[in-house]
Amino acid sequence: MNAEGRGPTWSNSLFEDNAEFALGMRLAVNHQNAFAKELTKRLASSIGDDLATALLNADQAGEKGVEEQRARVAALKAKLQGVADPEARHLLAVADMLVKKSVWAIGGDGWAYDIGYGGLDHVLASGENVNILVLDTEVYSNTGGQMSKATPLGAVAKFAFGGKPRPKKDLTLMAMSYGSVYVARVAFGANDMQTIKAFLEAEAYNGPSLLVCYSHCIAHGYDLIHGLEQQKAAVQCGYWPLVRYNPDLVKQGKNPLQLDSKAPSLPLDKYIYNETRFSMLRQSQPEVAKHLLGLAEEEVAKRWRFYDYMGAQPGHAPESAPVASPAAAATSPAPAATSPAAAVTSPAPAATSPAVAEPKEEKK
Repeated sequence: MNAEGRGPTWSNSLFEDNAEFALGMRLAVNHQNAFAKELTKRLASSIGDDLATALLNADQAGEKGVEEQRARVAALKAKLQGVADPEARHLLAVADMLVKKSVWAIGGDGWAYDIGYGGLDHVLASGENVNILVLDTEVYSNTGGQMSKATPLGAVAKFAFGGKPRPKKDLTLMAMSYGSVYVARVAFGANDMQTIKAFLEAEAYNGPSLLVCYSHCIAHGYDLIHGLEQQKAAVQCGYWPLVRYNPDLVKQGKNPLQLDSKAPSLPLDKYIYNETRFSMLRQSQPEVAKHLLGLAEEEVAKRWRFYDYMGAQPGHAPESAPVASPAAAATSPAPAATSPAAAVTSPAPAATSPAVAEPKEEKK
């Protein structure tokens, strides 16, 4: 909490429904924001048309805009103190909801890749402005080190004592397939500026976002004082390509996918055999370890080629509706009458973007 009494609001949910819990908070904030805006319109004559217009049309895309809106809300509260209308008391109670809020759901890979994936996918598909942060340790860290769908090929974990025979699930690629979700894969130890940039872009994006963060863990089996070095090695060998997918770039005619790491320059075994979860298999079953290493190298190369290809594609200018010439407009027949069903418009959704709290789940 800062000197003004502001800070994050934390609320823990169940392990399984972290994403849905965050979505509920997002929807609650949206409705409170819509209620505050409606009351502001009704009381515009009492609080001043200029202030009401500024509150309703505030650009809060950046920190400066949010601070300016806070100042307007403070002025609004001062004016409402002297208004006897019951609606003024209602507006006073929800006035702070006119300021943009940010909702983040935070959890591990056991939740995001496995147990809670259905809920996470539901939130990504909803289009609502919920930010999801996945701390990916590639194993169920807090429950004894069981294998998850985030566990890499060849790693040893509970339920995978002979080394996991299948590749890690690519959660970032699955989220990118929507085309409307901001997605990033980051590793602070490899590129701290890319990590910060991803957080800022996710926060600015008016829609769902997913950040998958490489998180070293005691279950990996090495001295974590070298954690950041291992993160860097994971990126250098191509195992953990750094990417950002920003749908807003499509509107600018740019490729939304940005590959932020360079081509692999480190052999995969120089990364994985720094960790006991991989090296123990080489000691107990060397032939199996050699076979799985070969498969892992093929998988890493294949995935890198895919991201490199997709990131190199040119952007396309946004499509615009063709403009008919005056002559064509004069000669073309009038369009058929719109059907009643088509003419009915759905009600506007509750205000999006502001958020209020942070549902967070630390378990994996």
